[in-house]
Amino acid sequence: MGVKVYDAIVVGLGPGGAVAATDLGRAGLSVLGLEWKALPRYKVCGGGLSARIDRLLEPDYHHIIEKTIHAVQFRFAGKDSFQIASAEPIAYMVMRDRFDAYLVHKAREAGIHIHEDERVDAVSEYSDWVEVRTGRGRYRAQVVVGADGASSTVARSLFPEGRGRSMSGLEGEAVVGQRPVPLDAGAIVVDIGIVPGGYAWVFPKEGRLSIGVAEFLSRGRSPKGIYDRFVKNEPAMDGCAVPAGLGHPLPLYDGVLSEGRRLSTGRVLLIGDAAHLVDPLFGEGIYYAVLSGRMAARSIIEWAHGTAADLRAYDERVARDIYPEFRVAARMAWTVYTFPQVSHRMIRRRPGIMQLYAGVLKGQETYRSFYAKAKEEAKSSFAYFLRDACLSAFSR
Repeated sequence: MGVKVYDAIVVGLGPGGAVAATDLGRAGLSVLGLEWKALPRYKVCGGGLSARIDRLLEPDYHHIIEKTIHAVQFRFAGKDSFQIASAEPIAYMVMRDRFDAYLVHKAREAGIHIHEDERVDAVSEYSDWVEVRTGRGRYRAQVVVGADGASSTVARSLFPEGRGRSMSGLEGEAVVGQRPVPLDAGAIVVDIGIVPGGYAWVFPKEGRLSIGVAEFLSRGRSPKGIYDRFVKNEPAMDGCAVPAGLGHPLPLYDGVLSEGRRLSTGRVLLIGDAAHLVDPLFGEGIYYAVLSGRMAARSIIEWAHGTAADLRAYDERVARDIYPEFRVAARMAWTVYTFPQVSHRMIRRRPGIMQLYAGVLKGQETYRSFYAKAKEEAKSSFAYFLRDACLSAFSR
């Protein structure tokens, strides 16, 4: 018996892969989804979804939201706290096991063949098909979507130029049960002074807290000691058992290096973390995984239906709609993480800047429109604090 040839194989059924598979199945394509763990499975992730994801997902996903976020509490090194709030949701908190299982259920409803607990060992591309090999067998498809994360086997197999840098993060889940925590309802904590070149966070869930640290500008330090100190001193953790920090890579956008690398070959596309489509400012990956999954599916459907000559439209969509946003976010990240105390004081003095940024998370602004509106105010505020810092230094 010959090997069955699918229209598409999706490797990895996280948010991006599951959404891409669903779109392909609904378009009438035969699709195999391969997930290396049994579902549902725990995923090391803060589980924060910016509210703009409402534009990409069907509204019934709201039943698995654990907390709706209307406020962000900013700190510098555990001190100098202030808060911005919004009447509309800024973000949603989910547990990845439930969220991913919901999206995979949507894929099953679309007729996708799903193999759980099956790790992909290698991927080979030929002129007429792509072959995917696992410990259980060989599968062929007209096209493959690599949605298998920061350590993507698809990327390693077919994109020899590599995908770029990955920064480090540590995250833990603390069980709080019904015990009140010293956080306002619907608020998260972001501390930009704890981690050199990065930030720390506290995200509330149902009966638990996700707490973690992440590095965005390389400082060559181990995040474990920083994580341990942050968890030990965080007021919201008072009385909780300290969770072990689980490491996870952050495959960030890396400027011109990222933009110079292919995201597709003749028959293979990379999405989400596998494509290093992670926001370089706060590390948001789920939104861009879903967005790039939708872009990939659209490009495959156009090619399969004969309305596009190849899959290059996917690279063009990413270059047009994602990379310009990341360029702005990367400039902001450099400023915030190089001058965290000045940046903290600046946004405290000019809360309107962060209200504008909340508009990015809500889908009301893009990074580009936000930057255009905020840059004059930010320049004047930054100049004020730089002058203030210099005067203080000379007066000692």
